[in-house]
Amino acid sequence: MSPTTAGAAKDQVGRLLRLVPYLHARDQVSLEDAARVIGVPADQLDKDLRVLFLCGLPGGFPDDLIDVDLDALEGEGVIRVSNADYLARPLRLTPTEASAIIVALRALRAGADQETREVVDRALAKLESAAAGGTPLVDPGDDVPATLALRAQLEDAVRRRRQVRLTYYVPARDEESERVVDPHSVVSHHGVTYLDAFCHSADAPRLFRLDRIHEATVLDSEVTTDPSEPRDLSDGVFGGDEATRVTLLLRPEARWVEEYYAVESVRPQPDGGAEVDLLVGEERWLQRLLLRLTPYAEVVSPAHYGDGASEAIRRALALYDHPPG
Repeated sequence: MSPTTAGAAKDQVGRLLRLVPYLHARDQVSLEDAARVIGVPADQLDKDLRVLFLCGLPGGFPDDLIDVDLDALEGEGVIRVSNADYLARPLRLTPTEASAIIVALRALRAGADQETREVVDRALAKLESAAAGGTPLVDPGDDVPATLALRAQLEDAVRRRRQVRLTYYVPARDEESERVVDPHSVVSHHGVTYLDAFCHSADAPRLFRLDRIHEATVLDSEVTTDPSEPRDLSDGVFGGDEATRVTLLLRPEARWVEEYYAVESVRPQPDGGAEVDLLVGEERWLQRLLLRLTPYAEVVSPAHYGDGASEAIRRALALYDHPPG
């Protein structure tokens, strides 16, 4: 669509949004009178009306669309519309719609600069005020204010070059760990906020998701490391020694992995399957994935990465032969 065509379509939508409430409030209006009120030539308004009967509620069935009496328009020069009663009501968001928008705005705010946050805060204030009387059907995220406070605390530690003691949840091991880190920056990737830091327990740089940090204490001690260069998340959140490149051989039934996960390369196979490379940050995560894919996937390299999944499968099958009493 050319810029000229796009601009014309945008103008037409604006006219229709003004036109329909005006027509709905009246039984019928002459084409000339309506054109004068809307501020367009009568022939342009006639063209708009011939688009209007294609508009309406989602579904596209006849009862969903606005009805324009074309016979009256062509024979008498008057406009009559029907089946547009819903346009007489003010626009209202359902609790689900309002909550979903609030969640999206809060996620946007978490990674925005100060100027954008001010705009988002004004929109949030209006939405939260309007939705206050309803019962949200989507959890708006009660922990968002706490996450924002944590982000501010960590950003302050970065500015002051102070170490931080973290209590961090590791879902791959289903456990919490405590470690001291040197915070280098707070970064966002695909709507998720991370602390980029040097972990003294791992003796290596790590990324910590803020929503998995259960407790953070800023220490008096100064950081002892410096980032070699700013963290680049354009290719994902793993890099260097933080992840292992794993090659999987997928049968056709498991090729959904290519779309669901950020694979680095795909090599189609003659049988319709594929060999894929992906970065794995935690071996236990790969084991769980392999359990889901069994028997349609196997590890090509590193070969030992498939051992844990094979053992888990053997234990599960053993339960069928010797069920617990």
